[in-house]
Amino acid sequence: MTGTGPRTSWDPTVYHRYADERSRPFHDLVQRVQHASPVEVVDLGCGTGVLTATLTQRWPDARITGIDSSPDMVAGQPADLPSNVTVIEGDISDFDASNIDVVVSNAALQWVPEHRELITRWAEQLNPGGTVAFQVPANFDAPSHVLMRRLAESDEWAPVLSGVLRGTDSVDRAEQYASALMGAGLAVDAWETSYVHVLPGADPVLNWVRGTGLRPVLDALDDEQQPRFEAQYAELLREAYPSTPTGTLFPFRRVFVVAEKN
Repeated sequence: MTGTGPRTSWDPTVYHRYADERSRPFHDLVQRVQHASPVEVVDLGCGTGVLTATLTQRWPDARITGIDSSPDMVAGQPADLPSNVTVIEGDISDFDASNIDVVVSNAALQWVPEHRELITRWAEQLNPGGTVAFQVPANFDAPSHVLMRRLAESDEWAPVLSGVLRGTDSVDRAEQYASALMGAGLAVDAWETSYVHVLPGADPVLNWVRGTGLRPVLDALDDEQQPRFEAQYAELLREAYPSTPTGTLFPFRRVFVVAEKN
């Protein structure tokens, strides 16, 4: 939903297929933000703005802006957004946090290679008492991603997929982010959480990654190649994530950071 370099396409319908599971980390993040009455709040990588709109429940008097680089996501914003919420197209890399009280980013910064430098820059730009709060997936070493990279690097697919996928260094550990922001003079609350989702239906892990991590692969393949890659990948996923009568267990680790400017 954001980032630099070649644009990744996004499909709001596919992304929101697991809306409840994807929204839970957002709410877990926001509830740890201590700022009582911000004037300007920004949600970076906001997608369609569905979750951005929920910030009005926490800060009804704030001006809330959602920013996303995907025209499709921005076009999919609800028609009934609250009057104090605006969703616009923009790139996280260009964002300036000057005069902002709260910056929120949920599952977006992993797409931005230079996000480590950006968060410390935002820390300097924030209003006094301001907060930067973000969550990033930390599952790049999970079977879902390891198998995707392994297949992409195979003899069949390497010629078209070389360099397309991100590596395990796309995000840092919680303590690394905490150290960087403490070095910038902020008070930091950082933690990691592993969610164990129980996904229903056939090939649910494939359906999950179709909305996120698989997007760069699908963008790099043509209409004939996409179903072939997905079929091979789905077979690997079924073995790694066996289904049960009540669903498929899908562990998902995430890193959370809330940093307040004193």
